[in-house]
Amino acid sequence: MFIVEKIASLFQGSNWMIIPAAFLSVVFHEISHGYVAYLLGDPTAKLQKRLSLNPLQHLDIIGLLSMIIFGFGWAKPVPVNPYYFKRRKLGMSLVAIAGPLSNILCAIIALVLCKWITVIPIRSEALFSFMEGLAVFLVIFTVLNIGLAVFNLIPISPLDGSKILIAVLPNHLYIKILQFEQYGFLILILLLNLPWFDSLISMLRNGLFDLLYGLFF
Repeated sequence: MFIVEKIASLFQGSNWMIIPAAFLSVVFHEISHGYVAYLLGDPTAKLQKRLSLNPLQHLDIIGLLSMIIFGFGWAKPVPVNPYYFKRRKLGMSLVAIAGPLSNILCAIIALVLCKWITVIPIRSEALFSFMEGLAVFLVIFTVLNIGLAVFNLIPISPLDGSKILIAVLPNHLYIKILQFEQYGFLILILLLNLPWFDSLISMLRNGLFDLLYGLFF
């Protein structure tokens, strides 16, 4: 049985798995942003090849390093032109929330696959070793996706949470928040260096992991 308390040891013993898992998490996150924008009438992401499965199109180096080191992070923002949307505030919020939701969906799929692996009969030692490694990868993939979703829901620019606020805040309040948008990245860097912030994100990530584990494993 995989539990949150054992995740750290899994990461230490499978460092090489973290990088491909992080790449995949970022790709699904960004493609979801771009695809929802495309469905809403904005071709910008498609024209700039941001609907590609190539992870190099989506990577933010600092965000990737944060995912590898801390288990949460971000990707290069997908280009979105809200003037293509019939309802701009709603459109921007739907595009923003698509990324975190896609990561939660990836986590659920990974947990279901992991459960399937634990119940199939395995008679070959080589196959057992392969399945064991795959199970560890799926757990790492699950944790990274959950971390990516939780972190990006924080309502600080340039994270998705700040754009989701568009749909729920009155215009005058949102305009005031926009005045501080240019300082968002600096605020994030400062927060990442605060132990309590790391503890808070880890608590939320582990809580969501426990919830999904209980529901789908």
